[in-house]
Amino acid sequence: MAEHLSSHRAEGQRLLRELGQRLRAEREARGLSVSDLALRSGLSRRYLTEAEAGRANLSLLRVHDLARALDLALDELVREAAPPRERIALVGLRGAGKSTLGRALALRLEAPFVELDERVEALAGAPLGEVFALHGEEGYHRLEAEALEAVLREGGRLVLAVGGSLVTRPATFERLRRACRTVWLRASPDEHFERVLAQGDRRPMADRPRARAELEALLRQREPLYAACDLVVDTSGCAVAASLQRLEQVVAPDGARGPGT
Repeated sequence: MAEHLSSHRAEGQRLLRELGQRLRAEREARGLSVSDLALRSGLSRRYLTEAEAGRANLSLLRVHDLARALDLALDELVREAAPPRERIALVGLRGAGKSTLGRALALRLEAPFVELDERVEALAGAPLGEVFALHGEEGYHRLEAEALEAVLREGGRLVLAVGGSLVTRPATFERLRRACRTVWLRASPDEHFERVLAQGDRRPMADRPRARAELEALLRQREPLYAACDLVVDTSGCAVAASLQRLEQVVAPDGARGPGT
C-alpha cells in the first residue's frame, strides 16, 4: 500500500511539472510576462510562479481560468503528452541526414514524422527563403518557437527533424530537450558539404568561394551545443541503411517498434 501511494504521488508530481512546463511555454509563446498572465487570469503572480514550477496543486477552476486567459481550450492545456522518450528530435547541421533518417525511423517506429521547417512555412504562409527575406533570422526563430509549441501540443509519439540553428536559441533548445529525446546526427564537415551538393543544392557554393571553410567553422562553433543532446549518432562514412541501424540501436536498444508490432 505504501509503495502504491508513493508511486501515485510521484505520478501526480510529474503531471504537475508537465502542466507547469506547458503553461510557461504557452505564456512565452504569446509574449506574455507572468504579471500579464496574472492580470488576465485573475490569479496572483506568486501563484503562477509556483504553478509554472510544478509546485502548485492546481484546481480545475484555476486551470480553466488559465486556459481562457491563454485563449486555449481546457483540454489543450491539460492534455497529457507522450513521455519525452517517445518523442525523438533529430538535431544537426544541414546534410546530417535528419530528413532521410527521420522518415525512415518514423516508419520503423510507426510514428508520425514532422519537419519543423515545414511547419514554419505553413505558419508563415511562405517558403523559408521568403521568411528570412521578410522577417530576418529573428523572425524565423520566433516562428520556429511557435511552430515547435504547436507540434508539442499535438501530443503523441513522433520523430521530429529540426533546423540546424535551433540550438543557438537557448529557450527553444531547452524546451525541445525537456519535451523530446534529442539525437545529434554527427558527421564530418566534408560529408555535410558533399551530401548537400548530392541533393542538388548548390546554395553552399553560390557566391561563396570559402563555403566549405565557413561550414567547418560553423560546425566547430555549434559542436558544444549539439553535444548537449541526449544521444549522439555518428553517420560519418555510413550509408543510409547503416546510419539508420545505428540510430535505431540508440533510440530503441531493446528492439522496440510501434504499437502494432
